[in-house]
Amino acid sequence: MKIALLSLTLAFALSFCQKDETITGLTTDAEIWHLTQMNGTEITAPITLNFPEKGKIAGAGPCNRYFAEQTAPLPWFEAKPIGATRMACPDLKLEGEYFKALASMTLIERKGDTLLLNNEDGGRLEYRLK
Repeated sequence: MKIALLSLTLAFALSFCQKDETITGLTTDAEIWHLTQMNGTEITAPITLNFPEKGKIAGAGPCNRYFAEQTAPLPWFEAKPIGATRMACPDLKLEGEYFKALASMTLIERKGDTLLLNNEDGGRLEYRLK
């Protein structure tokens, strides 16, 4: 019984020591990424992405705040399901295109103050820290 309890305690303790192998391990919750390009088109509307905690993403589109789970290990990326508030604004079409693009991304890479998301179809989202 004591050995089983010790093994369980050790396994529990080690689970807290595991390195975060998702993108969250390479960024902080205070870093806010600003979308600068979507599929080769410059984006000036305020669209952000951040990683508030392990396994989670969040951000703001031009109209709504959004959130999703992201637990794929680097260099993989999977933001599903994406949930958002439901406010209307003139950039709602752009926001929908962004959510669709974000949901299709499969690879992520951080290069200093640049964050790149790509997929096999040539889709690309580029963010910068500001």
